[in-house]
Amino acid sequence: MSEILSSAQMRGIEQQAIASGAVTGLELMERAGAGVVAQIATAFPDLSPSTAVILCGPGNNGGDGFVIARLLHQRGWAIALYLLGDPARLPPDARTNHDRWLKTGPAHPWDDRQIGDRLGAMTSGLVVDGVFGTGLTRPMPPETTHTSQALDALRHRTPSARPRVVAVDIPSGISADSGANLGGAFWADLSVSFHRAKWGHYLEPAGLPEGGAACCGQVAVVDIGLPQDPAPDSVQLVARPAVFLGKSAQGHKYGHGHALVLSGGAGKGGAARLAARAALRVGAGLVTIAAPQPAIAEHAAQLNAIMLTALPDGYSLRGLLQDTRLNALCLGPGLGQSRAQDLVPAALWGRRATVLDADALSAFAEDPPLLFGQLHDKVVLTPHMGEFRRLFPDLSERLHTPAYSKIEAARAAAARAGCVVLLKGPDTVIADPSGRAALHAATGANAAPWLATAGSGDVLAGIIAGLMARGFAPFEAAASGAWLHAAAARAFGPGLIAEDLPEMLPQVFRDLGL
Repeated sequence: MSEILSSAQMRGIEQQAIASGAVTGLELMERAGAGVVAQIATAFPDLSPSTAVILCGPGNNGGDGFVIARLLHQRGWAIALYLLGDPARLPPDARTNHDRWLKTGPAHPWDDRQIGDRLGAMTSGLVVDGVFGTGLTRPMPPETTHTSQALDALRHRTPSARPRVVAVDIPSGISADSGANLGGAFWADLSVSFHRAKWGHYLEPAGLPEGGAACCGQVAVVDIGLPQDPAPDSVQLVARPAVFLGKSAQGHKYGHGHALVLSGGAGKGGAARLAARAALRVGAGLVTIAAPQPAIAEHAAQLNAIMLTALPDGYSLRGLLQDTRLNALCLGPGLGQSRAQDLVPAALWGRRATVLDADALSAFAEDPPLLFGQLHDKVVLTPHMGEFRRLFPDLSERLHTPAYSKIEAARAAAARAGCVVLLKGPDTVIADPSGRAALHAATGANAAPWLATAGSGDVLAGIIAGLMARGFAPFEAAASGAWLHAAAARAFGPGLIAEDLPEMLPQVFRDLGL
């Protein structure tokens, strides 16, 4: 997993490095500009020097733009540079690079309509967005409206019939913390971030206009010489499983745990079977479905390797948990809310590694503290946004404000619940009560849109339960489960239904070299 930062964390790292005397702001700006130019060459190897429109803003992001203009000009590009704001009010380092650029070419005063017309006429070349960077917390100013509209029109052309668009750090108008479109945001084919990627590159707030994950395009990270020590409270980007998923050649089924999946009644068992199949495929040594007696025949008709046991109520579950070999539980998929209200307290009483999903969460929507008071540190909650809203209505409400990120919401929820929370979505956040957090982004090249199908969440719950049965800690199991879930979907591709996901896990394991 790789580290991603908030805007405040990034500012702190830069300021500390400058205050220590290890580097100057001017040196960082030069390295940033050079890094962007190098990434343009890497990302677009067939792009020959022609016309580059460089859009510079009133801060240090604009200063990076002046460096980029100078370096591209040295490589044979014809530069048209526009500056938003008064050059006399630029920060000192940006003003220095503005003055350096004036020795090469002009800095045209910002003319929104002229810029929009110019962009609309471009069929090739380059546009560099250095207007606003990671510090923006307000909508784009009115004088960028035509520019934004022209960029949006370019977005809908084929790449061969338009210029390439590159954002310096993050597209202007996108919150670096929440990924929210603050209003009038630009977009990019390539976003070149400095030192570390930012949260907003991968987050896509629900219910708001297209934001970070949709607008950032390819994300590249440039080393600008800052200390590489991990930042306190940083978020990890899940790029591979967080644990080694192989098995020992000397192992046996009893050494890989026994997962118990609790099922609803007759006609409601499909979700539990999906979860159980996933738990078995991910490597749990044994998996049992516990169902009401009237549902046993239905399950038996469709299962072979998965065992069955009758489970009428919570009292019986407490008795079943006297068997300490049952080391992981999965409750919620197809369970039914009344059955969940009975079984969840009994399951939590057993203090096993436990995944609570679907009905096991919604059953407590009227009294979330009743659930929170029973949770323990071996539990993983796996809500989608609707279930999250029922359990954490205040945090969900805050997510409708652009400044509040899904990462902050998941961290707050985990602290309140006292256990790991996996907040599902294309941008899945995993957090524990200590504030540790990870982000799995199924966006861009890693997108898995076919996961938007009935039952896919049940499979994820089963994967996580299976990993915890194998002995993996809740946080690592949740992060690895999110990765495996999306990887299985990508391995299958179009036409995916939930039943396909467990069956793709062997292929995913082979691709991992297991």
